[in-house]
Amino acid sequence: MNFIVLDMEWNQPWPGSPSSKKVLPVAIRGEIIQIGAVRLSPAGDPADEFQIMIAPKVYRHLNRRVSKLTGIKENRLRAEGVSFPSAMEAFRSWCGEDPVFLTWGFDDIGILRENLQLFSLDHSWVEHWYNAQMIFNAQTDGSSSQKALKTALETFQITPSRPAHDALGDAYHTALVCQRLDLQRGVEEYDQAVRSHENGFHGAELPGCLDRKVFRDYADKRQALTAMAGCENLCPVCGRQMLGSRWFAQPGHRYMDLATCPEHGKFLIRVRLSPQPDGTIRVSRLTYEATSEAAEVYARRAQKAEPEAPSRPRRRRRKRASSGKAATPPKQNG
Repeated sequence: MNFIVLDMEWNQPWPGSPSSKKVLPVAIRGEIIQIGAVRLSPAGDPADEFQIMIAPKVYRHLNRRVSKLTGIKENRLRAEGVSFPSAMEAFRSWCGEDPVFLTWGFDDIGILRENLQLFSLDHSWVEHWYNAQMIFNAQTDGSSSQKALKTALETFQITPSRPAHDALGDAYHTALVCQRLDLQRGVEEYDQAVRSHENGFHGAELPGCLDRKVFRDYADKRQALTAMAGCENLCPVCGRQMLGSRWFAQPGHRYMDLATCPEHGKFLIRVRLSPQPDGTIRVSRLTYEATSEAAEVYARRAQKAEPEAPSRPRRRRRKRASSGKAATPPKQNG
C-alpha cells in the first residue's frame, strides 16, 4: 500500500467575530493553513516528506490561539502561503497513485474533504484512510480512549525530535509510531477497532455509570440534544421515557442533564457530540446513578447557573384609529 501519514493545521475564526458569521457555500470546521506528510516505505519506515503553507482566503486573520499553539504567524503565511487549489495540486501529485492516508485522529480527513468541497475540487482521492489511533489502541492496551500522540511516543519510548503542533513534525512523529505497528494487520482489523472505540465514551466514563450507548446520524447539535432529552431519554431500569431538566455544557463538546423516571427516580445523563465523516453528529451517551460522582458535578454546576428566564406571552397591540381620534363604538340597530 502507498501509505501517506498526514497531519494538518487549520485556522478558525474567533467566536463572535465578523468572520465567524460568514455564510459559506460549504460549512467548514476550519480553513487549512499547513499540510505535512510523510510517505512510508514498503518496509514501513519514514521515507520522503512533504510540507506546504497555505494562504487563508476565508478566515484571513489568524486566530491568536491557533498562532500560539502552532507558532505560525500571519507574516509567514503571507510570505510562504500559496492558494489552496495550488497546494492541493502539488500535494496530490506528490502522493502519487492510490494513496492510503494515516492520520492521528478522526478530524483531519473530514476537514480536508470540507476544504476541497469549498473550493469545488475533487475529493474522491482522499477517501481511503485510517485513524492510526485506533490501530495503536488495538495493538497496545486495547482501550477505546483517544490517546495523544505524545502518549504513543512515550509508550514506544520514542524521543521527539521535531516540534509539536507543526504539521510536518506531527506527521513525522506519527510515522515513527506507525513504524512500530503492524499496519497490514491493523487495516484488516480496523472495523473492529473503530466499533470498540465508538462503543466507548472516549475515556470519559466516571464511577457509577449504569448504561452506555452510541447514536448516529443527527443533522446538528440541536437535533441531537432534543433526541437525548426526548425519545432516546429512556430509564435504564424500566425503559420508560424520562423527563429531562436542563442541559449544561462541559468542555470537549460534552453536555449533562438530570433526568427523572416517574418510577425509579433521577439519573444523570452525560453525552458527547462528535462529527462523523459525512458531516452528521454521533452521540456517545452515558447514564449514571443520581448519587454518583458525575451527578455531584451536575449539582455543583446547577447551583452556579443563572435561572432560566420564563418565556413571556407576547401582548397584542391595540390598533389605533387612522384619524388619530378615539374610535367610537358601532351604532346598534333598533
